Amino acid sequence: MSVSATRNVPAKLNPILALVLAAAIVASAAFVGNLATFSGLVPWYASLNKPAFTPPNWLFGPVWSLLYLTMIFAFWRVLTRPRDTAGRGRAMVWFVVQMVLNGAWSVAFFGLQSPLLGLITIAALVVALLGTIGAFLKVDRAAGFVLLPYLAWVSFASALNGAVWWLNR
Repeated sequence: MSVSATRNVPAKLNPILALVLAAAIVASAAFVGNLATFSGLVPWYASLNKPAFTPPNWLFGPVWSLLYLTMIFAFWRVLTRPRDTAGRGRAMVWFVVQMVLNGAWSVAFFGLQSPLLGLITIAALVVALLGTIGAFLKVDRAAGFVLLPYLAWVSFASALNGAVWWLNR
């Protein structure tokens, strides 16, 4: 690429475009997850033995809605950092990987009705989420910290998934 061509590349992604991109990626995972979840709730999930710490079903929607909004905000912050920010590309890759795993968990657990496959998937999601948070902290500290409630919820969901697998094996 010539020097004159590189001058035409903006140093930062347009904030509106970044918001649309962040929202589209998060919404895609949420959409896939919701399709898989709703297909497996009744009668399959309703018939499973669940641990005493299982929250009521109505709680999941509001919690995930808030978490998805924080994910959009965090990713938007990373996307709007200057293109030459060290680690920005790596942080973006980590985020997309963990979003794919986020949607894949619902497919594995609810869609395929497999708590074991869900447990394997959510373990990978935790690893990818830790990678995302670590990468985000290097690029934009606020973006990394905003994802901590998401990590807490996914950790709780991991324990819940493990307990459901154990009680229904």
